[in-house]
Amino acid sequence: MFDTDSEILDIVDEKDLVVGSATRKTIHENHLIHRAVHVFVFNPNGRIFVQKRSAHKDRYPLKVDSSAAGHVDPGETYLEAAKRELREELSISRELTEILRVPPSPDTGYEHVVLFQACTDEEPVLNLEEAIGGWFLTPDQLSYAMKTSPNDFVPAFILLWDKYQGRADEGRDTASP
Repeated sequence: MFDTDSEILDIVDEKDLVVGSATRKTIHENHLIHRAVHVFVFNPNGRIFVQKRSAHKDRYPLKVDSSAAGHVDPGETYLEAAKRELREELSISRELTEILRVPPSPDTGYEHVVLFQACTDEEPVLNLEEAIGGWFLTPDQLSYAMKTSPNDFVPAFILLWDKYQGRADEGRDTASP
């Protein structure tokens, strides 16, 4: 298995400007601001794919997470990172749409997070080093599970899902007569 502790990542400031670099372990231990992406993958029926993280993950092992997620490598754009994570974790290559950006906070693990979305009829093929399982849920099923069992989920995923749902609610409100 790949040693992620020694992986080098950019350290960024509140404005998302690179101010240095360090190992992933150092960044996480010292709550340094860095970059990450999450991807929500939907099937044509509107169900979202969620994954259960591997027991070997250094943060939030065995918790339910976004369809795909990961750090942005030095010199990589958020979009490039999202496409890479989608291929690495689910063996899916799809066009991605940027949905929203979230500033760093304890809930994001001190990450600037960019959320992307994809729709596909491809069946995800899990990378078992990343996740031990995954399944499709309706948005209502996911919201209910997060509300009733929040400790089963990665905190950043809950935050992103809430913001995503809020944007959907705003869209319905403005579209309503």
